Amino acid sequence: MTVSTDLVATWRRPREILRRHLARGQSEPFAFTLLLVFLALAFIGQWPIAARDAFVAQEPSAAPRILARALAVLATIPLWYLLAALSRLVARSFGGQGTWYGARIALFWALACIGPLMLLQGLVAGMIGPGPALSAVTLLVGLAFLGLWATLLHEAERG
Repeated sequence: MTVSTDLVATWRRPREILRRHLARGQSEPFAFTLLLVFLALAFIGQWPIAARDAFVAQEPSAAPRILARALAVLATIPLWYLLAALSRLVARSFGGQGTWYGARIALFWALACIGPLMLLQGLVAGMIGPGPALSAVTLLVGLAFLGLWATLLHEAERG
């Protein structure tokens, strides 16, 4: 299946989709691609915020702010790998039977699945700005990520 079809299907059948991805065999380029999908969507979600900030500061262009956000998003790559490794260690201490690769796929796939929600969060932040709406959307995105990641990691650690 395509990534976009799997993104939608994951919200209905997360365990099945993760098993399908793990059944492909270990492929670091595939895992990294999932992380890049999330990073691209998270970066695009930052554009309305950068444009709003530039407008409020009366700057002629939002390009420097967008470039800074692009570099910041890229700088998080090692942190995501570290988080996947830490999640594997925690799962192993609780008796998890998975692999390091499975932990990466679980995290990176959960991130890719919340990518569209990051676009929504960026729109709310850029169009409405700080306030209860942005807080609610941010909470929704955070809870959706944590719930999906926990489900996927649990499935990956079943061994």
